[in-house]
Amino acid sequence: MQQNKGIVERFFKLQEKGTTVKTEVLAGLTTFVAMGYIIFVNPSILADAGIPKEAAIAATIWATVIATTIMGLWANFPVGVAPGMGLNAFFAYYVCGVMGLHWTVALGAVFISGIVFLLLTVTRARQMIIDAVPMNLKSSIVVGIGLFIAFIGLKGAGIVVKHDATLVTLGNITTPAPLLACLGLLVTGALMAFKVQGSMLIGVVLTTIAGMLVGACPAPESLGAMVSVNVPSLAPIFLKLDIMGALHYGLISIIFSFTIVELFDNMGTLIGLSRKAGMMDEKGHIENLDKALMTDSVGTLASSLLGTSTVTSYVEGAAGIAQGGRTGLTALVIALLFALSLFFAPFIGLVPAFATAPALLIVGSLMMMEVVHIDFTDPTEGIPAFLTIIMMPLTYSIASGFAFGFVAYAALKLFSGRYREVSPVMWIVCLVFIINFIMHG
Repeated sequence: MQQNKGIVERFFKLQEKGTTVKTEVLAGLTTFVAMGYIIFVNPSILADAGIPKEAAIAATIWATVIATTIMGLWANFPVGVAPGMGLNAFFAYYVCGVMGLHWTVALGAVFISGIVFLLLTVTRARQMIIDAVPMNLKSSIVVGIGLFIAFIGLKGAGIVVKHDATLVTLGNITTPAPLLACLGLLVTGALMAFKVQGSMLIGVVLTTIAGMLVGACPAPESLGAMVSVNVPSLAPIFLKLDIMGALHYGLISIIFSFTIVELFDNMGTLIGLSRKAGMMDEKGHIENLDKALMTDSVGTLASSLLGTSTVTSYVEGAAGIAQGGRTGLTALVIALLFALSLFFAPFIGLVPAFATAPALLIVGSLMMMEVVHIDFTDPTEGIPAFLTIIMMPLTYSIASGFAFGFVAYAALKLFSGRYREVSPVMWIVCLVFIINFIMHG
């Protein structure tokens, strides 16, 4: 047993990363709980595109297991990879909805975008783009993602709700869900203050149990009801993508959108999480980033073959990183739990959004610490950083925040006569973002 533990420690470099098996397992559990909602949300969205829901559940889980396993074993990154929110909505409601294309054609477009990702990764173009991002923008990405995560938590708890006049407003905080989320936040924060390991996971479990006791979320009728022997099948959608159909329709704009959104969404997430996990050096270089990017490319190809929309690194990985996750063992735990969820889908469904909200809010607060590294005294640095931060939660898109920050940075440097501070790669990326804005408003 001790020998096996030694093998695990050497393989994942646990001691070098300042972590332990126990910490990594707790981090994996925490991230899984935070991102487990995708098991139910993604199939519901894909079902609106015409994909059989039970098969979509299987595709969502298997795509996550495969991509996250590669991320853990090969890239040694403490990050979960799953079908991305936003990209699945674009897939279902624009490509299959507005354009009226069949879901098999949309999967063909996802496959082609995966080929583009792979080419960009093999040629190290993606690595060059990340290296070209100034440190101020890299720090602002972390802060922006933190606000985005916190906003997701507030929305899930019902503390912040939509409003026709003001877009968002305060929800009815006297109702059970917001009250329980606030209680969970206090309990989790107190546990963290006492340095209790697994505090976020404990907070999620206690908040869920409290919700069951007051009737805010359903409780299982029995232990047997929490396990299903009927594993969802991939058969109806496996290898059903229509690549030639996608090429026949000439989906240049669609493939371009899939590529751009996924490229910078994933890039922003990896930069933010890597910096938070201490995997970025003082020059902004990220350890094993090339392998993480390759994992994302391969995962996208696999997702199209399995029958789901594009996968991406999940920002909820910040919850596990805040819990101490630093290596691929965290990702391996996430993958294992997703695999088990094929049998325990009813149990996963017991965890409501208001129970995971406290963890997301705390992670958001921890990621705000990066704001001290941003130089706001220089307008050509501070304004792009601010736009990156504010546009992520307000547009509900990491990629959009990235776009505004990039374009503003280059434009301000140009108009202030400091255009030489902008690298050629940055100019190319800005041009791509501008083209995307023109094509899609």
